[in-house]
Amino acid sequence: MKAFVPYEKMSKKQKREYDRMRRGTWQLSPVTRIAETDKKHYSRKTKHKNSGRDDSLP
Repeated sequence: MKAFVPYEKMSKKQKREYDRMRRGTWQLSPVTRIAETDKKHYSRKTKHKNSGRDDSLP
């Protein structure tokens, strides 16, 4: 019979194995998901509205 070892005192390897065992029963995956957007194309905005004209004073 194995002796009881508190989670805080387990080695890193033992903690990973314990977490892996418990994780199998989760209903949802803990992976972060990104919602798909309707924005397929990025269009740049014009930096200056008057960029093509010469409106300088005489």
